[in-house]
Amino acid sequence: MTEVTRVPLQPIAKGSLTKLWLGIIVAILIGAGIAWAAVPKSVSVETLTEGTGPSPELGQVVFVNYVGKLPDGTVFDESGASQLPPQLFPEGQPLLLEDGALIDGFIEGLQKTQKGGKYVLEIPANKGYGSAPPPGSPIPANSDLIFEVEIVDMMAREDAERRMMAFQQMMQQQQGEGGPGGPGGPAGPPPAAPGN
Repeated sequence: MTEVTRVPLQPIAKGSLTKLWLGIIVAILIGAGIAWAAVPKSVSVETLTEGTGPSPELGQVVFVNYVGKLPDGTVFDESGASQLPPQLFPEGQPLLLEDGALIDGFIEGLQKTQKGGKYVLEIPANKGYGSAPPPGSPIPANSDLIFEVEIVDMMAREDAERRMMAFQQMMQQQQGEGGPGGPGGPAGPPPAAPGN
């Protein structure tokens, strides 16, 4: 018959069990903190003036006035006066709301706004330029971005393209490229404004 050697169990010292549980809880909290830090941040939208119109949708051209800033307040971009004719286009900088046309965070943020409103979009670096900002720009790598935006108007891409073609025709006629109404050419009817 084989004899089993018994190993005597030492009693747990007073307070050791509490320290063990505290260690386990700390390990869980550290793991949760690491997991939370790994989750990509999303765009935050603060409303300065409530909009009353619809929200921009993918595929639309959105007309905005904006100022882009770094977290320290340095302005790196802002919309200027529109060079488009006011009889064909709303005031503001036209931006195509389409993947690849704008940074992801700007697209995401604009969709959370409404026509007529003013907002502050806080875009985390992972939804901005990340580690590859535009060459020559004052934006450092991995910088968050802040945009103050006013949503002036929006229109379907097709409508904006139609209006742009009408504008180009007006410019060609004014520059006298031999079309009707240009210098030396026969008078032609004024260009028709495209429908809304």
